[in-house]
Amino acid sequence: MTTINKKQLGIGIGLMVSFLAVMVVIFMPIFGGGNGLNYLDNLYNSISKGSAYYIPKVQHEVEAMAPEPVTLSLKFNDAATAESVQLLFSSAGATTAVAGETLTVNGDLRRIFAACLEDSEAAYHNRGEVLEARYGIGARPVLYSWWRALGAIEKDLTRQKKFDKAQLTHTVQTKTVECAYNYYGIDAQKIKDRWATVLFSLLFYVLYTVWYGYAIMYTFEGLGFSLSAH
Repeated sequence: MTTINKKQLGIGIGLMVSFLAVMVVIFMPIFGGGNGLNYLDNLYNSISKGSAYYIPKVQHEVEAMAPEPVTLSLKFNDAATAESVQLLFSSAGATTAVAGETLTVNGDLRRIFAACLEDSEAAYHNRGEVLEARYGIGARPVLYSWWRALGAIEKDLTRQKKFDKAQLTHTVQTKTVECAYNYYGIDAQKIKDRWATVLFSLLFYVLYTVWYGYAIMYTFEGLGFSLSAH
């Protein structure tokens, strides 16, 4: 028969009640109109964006290229995608032709990359109006079209055994287009400007986890349960 320890039980219940009270506060919309989780999620996204600005480095790689005239045969899942993607190449001075699901592109690969980087730069800095004026659609659809176009370009360059250019295509896709797409609409911050908030959030996370653990431990021990080795 278990013996209830009222003191330990009281401590456990007190810790659990206070833990739940803090949780209620965390989920209340008192942090700039959102709850605590939203606030921290936005904070860490903005900090990670500040450290994911690879466009200048990739731009340097592209500028180091010699002019690269190419004829590309880009295959997509449907004709509508091929039609929508061809708009991107006009700003790069390329000529295009659509035949069903296949888009043929004649142009300079360096200029195509440069146009993509220009669009990614605008989106990364949340200047969606630039892309809307250029293409008549929003920033995210433009970036998604670039992502699909670059994937098709990489495959065709690999087919042509232009492996170094295919690798650079992959770099442009992942380091610029994907980053610009994922972070669009988020304001970049540097961790050195928010170090106090970051440090507090990490310490609070550790404390809050331990807090819950002690609440469970004291409650069960107060009810007479214990762990023991036999």
